Amino acid sequence: MRSSKFDTTNLLCGLLFIGLGLFFAIQSLTLDLGTAFRMGPGYFPLILACALIQFGGIILVQSLRIEGEAIGHIAWRGMLFILPAPIFFGLTVRGLGFVPAIFLAALIASFASSKMKPLTALVLSFCLTIFSILVFSYGLGLPFRRFGPWLGF
Repeated sequence: MRSSKFDTTNLLCGLLFIGLGLFFAIQSLTLDLGTAFRMGPGYFPLILACALIQFGGIILVQSLRIEGEAIGHIAWRGMLFILPAPIFFGLTVRGLGFVPAIFLAALIASFASSKMKPLTALVLSFCLTIFSILVFSYGLGLPFRRFGPWLGF
């Protein structure tokens, strides 16, 4: 897809953001909004949806101002490793626990790059796991199991 009048990639991205923003804004209206001082469960999702719509509008306007490049090839390897990583984390965090689930999800996602070496992926996953434990467990004090029942803990 090549056009000399607008940037097709950003046009599609802007329309996608606006569409998703409208969808979530409409969904948030079914919840109690409350006020700015006493927020209901729909208030924050509505604000985020409006921000998404605004970002989509900005991207859409920018796409009409510049000439775009052709859309390149689809990064299948990236999709094969990046998309399953958070799904794996969500499915295993209760059973494995936070530490193994975050480590394995990071390890899976790290192989999205064909340049990633196994040792580098292990070190990266280890560092991300340590950082996540420090931030979420010690820094924020979130109550989660570090090691889950599937491991016998």
